[in-house]
Amino acid sequence: MEFKLKSISKAGIPEAISKVELYRSLNEPEEAESICRDILAVEPENQLALRLLGLAITDQFCGDASDRSREVENLFERLVERYERLYYTGLLHERRAKAQMRVGRSPHTLAPLFGEAMRCFAEAETIRPPGNDDAILRWNRCARLLQSHPGFVEERESEAFDAFDSSPI
Repeated sequence: MEFKLKSISKAGIPEAISKVELYRSLNEPEEAESICRDILAVEPENQLALRLLGLAITDQFCGDASDRSREVENLFERLVERYERLYYTGLLHERRAKAQMRVGRSPHTLAPLFGEAMRCFAEAETIRPPGNDDAILRWNRCARLLQSHPGFVEERESEAFDAFDSSPI
């Protein structure tokens, strides 16, 4: 059976956004994703809905092939501000790496994801808005995670981790 989806009103978008944030905080990312899709059906380039949809999808990452990372990458590429494109793409890579880490992927397979996340955060840091240290906070989290995880500590001598030894640009 197929149902025709109903459209929300443009006037209802602010309230819908607040519901997305509520559902994400309640760890109900599927509901948040559905509402974001309703918003984007009415306003396809709504920047907040694009960001929140990407985050709601990454909230569902489980570390396997079903993760929709390419879809999220496409959403974040539609962000108008360069800082936001970099920062949220960094979050995408960080969340992919963490999801794969949770299911036991080996550190050498995760290093490129963490490396790309940290590259995005370092680049975002150079163009961040005044007073916005989010990219620094995320870079530091990745660095601490890599320093504290036994598998990454053991591989620190390898050339794959030379990039993590330098401070952000």
